[in-house]
Amino acid sequence: MDIEYAVAGSISTITLNRPERKNPLTFEMYAELRDYFRGLTANAAVKVIVMTGAGENFCSGGDVHEIIGPLTKRDMPGLLEFTRMTGDLVKAMRACPQPIISAIDGICMGAGAIIAIASDFRLATARSKTAFLFTRVGLAGCDMGACSMLPRLIGQGRAAELLYTGRSMSGEEAERWGFMTRLCEPASLLTEARSLAADLAAGPTFAHAMTKKMLQQEWDMGVDEAIEAEAQAQAICMATQDFRRAYEAFVAKQKPKFEGN
Repeated sequence: MDIEYAVAGSISTITLNRPERKNPLTFEMYAELRDYFRGLTANAAVKVIVMTGAGENFCSGGDVHEIIGPLTKRDMPGLLEFTRMTGDLVKAMRACPQPIISAIDGICMGAGAIIAIASDFRLATARSKTAFLFTRVGLAGCDMGACSMLPRLIGQGRAAELLYTGRSMSGEEAERWGFMTRLCEPASLLTEARSLAADLAAGPTFAHAMTKKMLQQEWDMGVDEAIEAEAQAQAICMATQDFRRAYEAFVAKQKPKFEGN
């Protein structure tokens, strides 16, 4: 299978499984991932997603032979169908209520780098290499939301350099720039990603979903509008049982046990 799924408790691990080619994506893999993330909206049993790659690499982007070659033979409607489908994967990742953690080792390039951006957390190794290779193959750097999302992570100037040149960032540079959440040793990368996932899964998952939603929605808001939106969001969270559980646990000097409602 090109994509493997494993569920342990409330944590789902997605593994891109083409290690012999550094886990490149195919047309079918884009569509499968898009549909999986869309389905998570109605899947309350899964509380956190961990994404990783088989072997010692995350994802090398679109498969040169299975995607880029065929694209050179498509007409404009066919090309637009593909670019919209890849964008729909990012939309589905941002719309699903569960936090997404990418565990990134080795190569993280092209569409793989976009998947990393679309995740909520990026744990990586020092030996990881992240690059937006689109200009290297004669395409614009504005792929799958890169020109919108990347500047918000690392700033306009740094994003412009990466998107124009297509050069790679080491894990250490990516962490220093704020692209990576933190660095891990290769042997412990997936363990640390799952540990973070477990912490999130044990937390107030409704509140996490609201946080993710507001992070997405407030990109296009002014400050006054954002403050009002957050007032409404917080009032909704105050009506949950988890908010009451937290208060009662505090009074009892105990650790709250959240249930996501």
